[in-house]
Amino acid sequence: MAHDQFGELTGWDLEGFHNGGDTELWKRLGSHVVHESDDERGDIAGVRFAVWAPNAKSVQVIGDFNWWTGDAMHIIPGSGVWGAFIEGLGEGTLYKYRIETQDGRWIEKVDPMARFSEQAPANASIVYESKYVWSDDDWLEQRRAARAHAEPMSVYEVHLGGWRRGKSYLDLAEELVSYVKWQGYTHVEFMPLAEHPFEPSWGYQVTGYFSPTSRFGKPDDLRYLIDRLHQAGIGVIMDWVPGHFPKDEWALGRFDGTALYEHADPRQGEHVDWGTYIFNYGRNEVKSFLVSNALYWIDEFHIDGLRVDAVASMLYLDYSREEGEWIPNQYGGRENLEAIDFLRYVNRHLYERAPGVVMIAEESTSFAGVTKPVHEGGLGFGFKWNMGWMNDTLRYLQLDPIYRQYEHNLLTFAMVYQYSENFVLPISHDEVVHGKGSMVNKVPQDDWRKFASLRAYYSFMWSFPGKQLVFMGCEFGQRPEFNESVSLEWWVTELWGHGGLQRLFRDLNHIYRDNSALYELDSEPAGFTWINGDDRAHNTLAWVRNDSEGNHVACITNFSPEPLNDYEVGLPQAGAWEEILNTDSPIYDGSGEFGNLGEVQATPEPWGHFPARARVTVPPLGSIWLRRNQVS
Repeated sequence: MAHDQFGELTGWDLEGFHNGGDTELWKRLGSHVVHESDDERGDIAGVRFAVWAPNAKSVQVIGDFNWWTGDAMHIIPGSGVWGAFIEGLGEGTLYKYRIETQDGRWIEKVDPMARFSEQAPANASIVYESKYVWSDDDWLEQRRAARAHAEPMSVYEVHLGGWRRGKSYLDLAEELVSYVKWQGYTHVEFMPLAEHPFEPSWGYQVTGYFSPTSRFGKPDDLRYLIDRLHQAGIGVIMDWVPGHFPKDEWALGRFDGTALYEHADPRQGEHVDWGTYIFNYGRNEVKSFLVSNALYWIDEFHIDGLRVDAVASMLYLDYSREEGEWIPNQYGGRENLEAIDFLRYVNRHLYERAPGVVMIAEESTSFAGVTKPVHEGGLGFGFKWNMGWMNDTLRYLQLDPIYRQYEHNLLTFAMVYQYSENFVLPISHDEVVHGKGSMVNKVPQDDWRKFASLRAYYSFMWSFPGKQLVFMGCEFGQRPEFNESVSLEWWVTELWGHGGLQRLFRDLNHIYRDNSALYELDSEPAGFTWINGDDRAHNTLAWVRNDSEGNHVACITNFSPEPLNDYEVGLPQAGAWEEILNTDSPIYDGSGEFGNLGEVQATPEPWGHFPARARVTVPPLGSIWLRRNQVS
């Protein structure tokens, strides 16, 4: 039975929600198990329900407790929020809201603030209260003191349903954690884990923003997975989708019969390409909803960072629209000023509220200042995916080696703008789906050249300024495109080429993490010095990575099928340089025929702008890394 007097919210509780400043909205709206004291009846337990539906004529809460027939809710004066306390209910209760619209229609909606939901295709919201006790205090303390830009970041992007099909959060807490730790990645990045009805959307069309998908278990099971990752020293980034949401009739769209979370005008409120709605970033309640959602994942699930999906679609009013299909801003421009203000608000709040978290933008244009601080006029992200680097280098990789000399600038152009933003270099799921082919099948010619080229490419990537991200399966050269409905082809890691590539990734990660010259000054010009960026005749690039202590790693990559013998390079110091990586090593299924016997001697003879020079052997379609530490 519903009781208005128990567990009730007040207009004062909701003031922050209405002015856009409530950053913990999940504590107020949604369903909550509460205990109330009554003078006559003593302690009373039940569930408090609260939902924002300002234009509804009436609202009911329906569920398995009332045979889905409806208990009336009352509106909290002046708030647009409807509430009810129903005695005797507890965790596990299934419920929805039945809303009467102004034109007399009745519609059923799931709870926008639900913290647990039924598995698709069912969609009822479920009352859930976490009882999880965390064991990652050491990790969180370390995170608070982190300097992300000056630390290694090697990210393994994962779709949980396709990594090993049928595994639960609890299974993955053993198997995924063990694998990522063995491979040496510093972070995992989960494709969206918020509830979504359509599996092939990979989570990018969200219907339950506060509800971890129940496909793999309960919310506390996800907490356990994240806790185990933290205990293993692995950070957790999650994809977050504040750019749009799907039109499923039972979800956020036209929630109370009107455009509540979205713009009413389709020129502002709909993505025609994606068949989705766009959030109304200028509405205070929507801002409270979204900023609370961002903090929710960080606060309640200890997520270490959010990678914000499709930022470009948020920044531009004319994104994927023809003339006349969009409305200019108040100054006549194409920038979405409300979305820009919202992103600044979210980034500023999270960096202040949870020091050490990282906010990462997937932004595919040259919008200025994506990673510049808000107080300097930027959007306030910590990092931005370098889509230009990704597109250019993949174009180069797909060329037959004989033509690469004519497109050499595809590998060097990214250095022209390298220090305009703080970059992540992404080889993500987007590059191995929808007919683009797997990474191994992008490379021309036979298997020897395919795998040698991939080894060279990834060593080039791991030594280039910026943090790294690679999608699951790329690390062992899976041949089919990504398919969320089946597992990765783990069996191929036992085969030639595939196993060697997987072992190379392990060594790339460990060498990278052990050498601060490869990451400390990623965002500063002092961290990178060209040796030779113009040797297009040999399809070869050479540079030195530096740290603040005077340590150096020289990185030379040969994208030609011809070996380079006695190849002369300049180096910043004379003396012995240790060969710490050779992608042609037999352990990586290389030939083992082209190397430097573990060391190169640099003589104190000037070479270009360097005080020393050396002659090296660089394998065909291969890379070598040479290290000179101050202590050596």
